[in-house]
Amino acid sequence: MSGRTYLVLAMCVILTACSGYKRPPTAFHEILTQPYQLDSSDRLRILVFGQDDLSNSYTIDQAGYISFPLIGAVAARGKTQIELANGISHKLRQGYLRDPDVSVEVETYRPVFVMGEVQSAGQYNYVPGMTAQNAIATAGGFSARARQADVDITRQINGEILNGRVPLSDPIRPGDTIYVRERYF
Repeated sequence: MSGRTYLVLAMCVILTACSGYKRPPTAFHEILTQPYQLDSSDRLRILVFGQDDLSNSYTIDQAGYISFPLIGAVAARGKTQIELANGISHKLRQGYLRDPDVSVEVETYRPVFVMGEVQSAGQYNYVPGMTAQNAIATAGGFSARARQADVDITRQINGEILNGRVPLSDPIRPGDTIYVRERYF
């Protein structure tokens, strides 16, 4: 083999080693088809039918709780909207209301974070159905040095932080961090 061939092979090996590609774990995409789990900074609209004084907007605090009239702190982190509604109904039934009918909807999802080679890195509002490409567009688009083929996403699932490299068309979840890498050439 010629010196040129060795050089090309060496460059391929170096670039492969530098890429740091990490295929996302299966849980990374499985979570996209499961019911949404509430977490800190989600703003909820909770309706107790027939009880206007209890119906209001509530924000989940950093500890994962909401402060609800009559019953106090209610754990919300990791629960679905239905689970939280059932939990509030159960507590209200214990001496406050005879048969409460509670509904929970997400008014504002927790933000997503866009970092790296974008025009304006920062925290942005999540919109249902958002993809990595939508989040990057919200951050002003790619910088001149951005790698535009794929992005790295950091996602928390059941208290575990997972990382993976995904195409721009991949859906994102509230709380995700999207990192756009710099291209080599």
